[in-house]
Amino acid sequence: MNETVFYDTMREGLWTAVTMSVPILSVALVAGLSVGLFQALTSIQEMTLTFVPKLLAIVLVFWASMGFMTQSLVSFFHGSLLPLIRAF
Repeated sequence: MNETVFYDTMREGLWTAVTMSVPILSVALVAGLSVGLFQALTSIQEMTLTFVPKLLAIVLVFWASMGFMTQSLVSFFHGSLLPLIRAF
């Protein structure tokens, strides 16, 4: 395996990881900002108030996007990694 194939496969794997993580990270960002804004407006400084809504939002989005994530990983494996494994 030459360096070009290695780096191209690594780039494609990292891009797959980024596209899989975008839904969860964006929901965590929105939930964190909204809870932070609510805390700033009401002067409530409770730590569990930030943790629980973000955790629930992340779990819901993860549950909703599991099919997309699984399909992305399977297509990356079948499209990129299996041909490289078969070549050796």
